[in-house]
Amino acid sequence: MNILVTGGTGFLGTALVRRLRADGHAVTAFGSRDANLTQPEPLAAFAGERFDVIYHLAAWTQAGDFCLTHPGEQWIANQQINTAVLAWWQRHQPQAKLVAMGTSCSYSPDLLLVEGEYLNGTPIDSIYTYAMTKRMLLVGLRSLTAQFGLRYLYLVPSTLYGPGYHTDGRQMHFIFDLIRKLRVAKVGGPEAVLWGDGHQKRELIYIDDFVDATVHLTSTVDNDIVNVGSGEEHSIRDFAFAICELINYDPEFIQYDTSKYVGARSKVLDVSKLSRLLPDRKVTSLRAGLRATIEWFRDAASGMTATPNATTIVGIP
Repeated sequence: MNILVTGGTGFLGTALVRRLRADGHAVTAFGSRDANLTQPEPLAAFAGERFDVIYHLAAWTQAGDFCLTHPGEQWIANQQINTAVLAWWQRHQPQAKLVAMGTSCSYSPDLLLVEGEYLNGTPIDSIYTYAMTKRMLLVGLRSLTAQFGLRYLYLVPSTLYGPGYHTDGRQMHFIFDLIRKLRVAKVGGPEAVLWGDGHQKRELIYIDDFVDATVHLTSTVDNDIVNVGSGEEHSIRDFAFAICELINYDPEFIQYDTSKYVGARSKVLDVSKLSRLLPDRKVTSLRAGLRATIEWFRDAASGMTATPNATTIVGIP
């Protein structure tokens, strides 16, 4: 197949492109350094191409408290990105299936994190704008499909982790920041300071597990929304203690800064639909996934500099 990937140079994009090419597909991928997707011109360059699948991964966001200080910019940038991609899809690539990424942030903390509730309730204040732009992306997919008979798939990932994360100084998501802080403390110690009280809970899914599920769902599911996660959550303390054991660092030295932003207290996706769609799906154990991530981090990212508690930015310069 001929496939286009927006956000194709990010953490997820790189892993997905590698898998698609290994499967024998022709893949065109670009990231924010290649194209400013807030404008329609970059996509116009592909008007003569016919793609079978479009993976839309590009978005403008960061973790931590970024969403609190950039809500207006986030609304404009992400709406522009999504509108440019969806309009181009409808006008120039109607034969293609569009696979788009949602976010677990869009779920209301007062409701079950099950697909039928994705557009219901109110996301938490700190990530409200970004969450709503992702909700609007799903509405756009449904609206265009209803009027023009297109095909889409909307996936909602939990937090991705594994080898291959960025090492160019951009801000890191929580699990990579935990590894970084604890490794630094072990070498130069003695204390590592973590944000919050450590009892907030998060769900992780190993990057290769997510890519594998994405590829299989792309070929089997049309016009639907599917949560893709491990189905279990752990506290930040649990993650930290597991990392400490793997790097041989005493967790008694960890300090917790309760004045820092921590986001939702608990967030785990309901993956019942995923289990029905992929009953034979294999999930990498947390210990195995952390070990592989730590080993990669040690070998490839020991020299990185980063600001705590943030994630990648893709889609605009």
